[in-house]
Amino acid sequence: MLAEPRQSPPWTEQLQRSVTDLRRHYDRIDDTLPADMVDDFDKLFTGADRVADYFDRAEPDRDRHDLMNALTSVLGYAEILHDDVAQQYADLHSALDDLLAAVRAGSDAGLDTPPSDNTQSPADPGFILAVDDQQENRELIARYLSRSGHIVVTAASGEEALKTLDQADVDVVLLDLLMPGMDGREVLQKIKDHSEWRATPVIMISGRKDMGGIIECISAGADDYLFKPFNPVLLQARIKAGIERKRWHDREELYRQQLERNEKFIRATFGRYLSDEIVTEILERPEGLKLGGDLREVTIMMSDIRGFTALCEKLAPDQVVSLLNRYLGRMTDIIFSQQGTIDEFLGDAILAVFGAPIQREDDADRAVQCALAMLEAMDEINAANRADGLPEIDTGIALNTGYVIAGNIGSERRSKYGFVGHPMNLTARIEDLTGAGELLISDTTRLALRGDYLLGDSREEDLRGIDEPVRVHRVLGRPE
Repeated sequence: MLAEPRQSPPWTEQLQRSVTDLRRHYDRIDDTLPADMVDDFDKLFTGADRVADYFDRAEPDRDRHDLMNALTSVLGYAEILHDDVAQQYADLHSALDDLLAAVRAGSDAGLDTPPSDNTQSPADPGFILAVDDQQENRELIARYLSRSGHIVVTAASGEEALKTLDQADVDVVLLDLLMPGMDGREVLQKIKDHSEWRATPVIMISGRKDMGGIIECISAGADDYLFKPFNPVLLQARIKAGIERKRWHDREELYRQQLERNEKFIRATFGRYLSDEIVTEILERPEGLKLGGDLREVTIMMSDIRGFTALCEKLAPDQVVSLLNRYLGRMTDIIFSQQGTIDEFLGDAILAVFGAPIQREDDADRAVQCALAMLEAMDEINAANRADGLPEIDTGIALNTGYVIAGNIGSERRSKYGFVGHPMNLTARIEDLTGAGELLISDTTRLALRGDYLLGDSREEDLRGIDEPVRVHRVLGRPE
């Protein structure tokens, strides 16, 4: 038994009358038209026949998607031909006007197609990927968008679309929802799950007004949704918005990469002068660069090379620099390994602090362990000096524990993370007492120690500029 034909809605009668009138005008002059225009008319009429055929047969719900594809073809080629014939073929232009009005009259069939607005500002040219299993749809989209300066590539399947995304930097994806094999939902999910593709705007296109499908696609990451047959102006607006989103993302990604490069540069550059903790404090805390400081208990280290001034008089400048760089480089590595903060190099002297900007319970112990490691490293440094024909050197180190102001000191134009307070001066005075290869600590440092150390002689010293005698202790090492 044959299926009953569908009841044709009123707008289809207007559509068929418009198509008949268009054919009449076309048949009179078709042999004078350019070949590409003839090809477009053939596709338009084929689409119109498919629309008429839709209402002459009864098949599953998939037919509605077929109807929307056919109407997309009619509307698309009518729009293109309408512009092409405007100057030379008045009768065809008028007939196409009527046809476009008839197609748009079918809004109750899902044709939400507002009139064209040629005043719409075009989008910046973009790289568009159009994915549709219907060849005529792919051709129409490519024609529409290429006229606006876009570069358009097409894919006939989800698998082909993913290959294209893997090979090119796509600005916007136009993705048909209903396709055999891998459908639009699956392609969308793969795009949004991919670390490099997920920011690419995806506009879903479907011939079905399925609210559940729309919600599912939007929830999965789709940026927009268009129904077939889509209006060219509406398509251009969606494309423009998608390209702008992609451009913003690309700029943000570029800024992020630049910031990462800048931060690496800052860390690498300032890490040569400051400890990692201070660099992190400056980069990650909004108040990191503010002037001022706070009261901290710290253990201060001062060291210098014995007899360095006399050595400089005997050596060439480049030899002095080589000797000094070798010494300071090795000492810096040891200080940083114990989480010490180098305040500054004063020629051959090193001023370092343990306990700022990050305070730890074992600051005094780490300072002593650092000083002992520095003294042990002198054998390695002197072996290298001898190999290069440079003199051997010795260093003396002093440690003192006390309260100082730690923070950014200076002016808005130039400042440094530094330390101010009486314990700084006291440490310098103790350092003046040290001999070659000797480590002296103040009594406050000894009291702050948690570990066991071998101590040598202890004595009180009257120091220049210090009112009260100061007790110092010689540290020999750690128990075996």
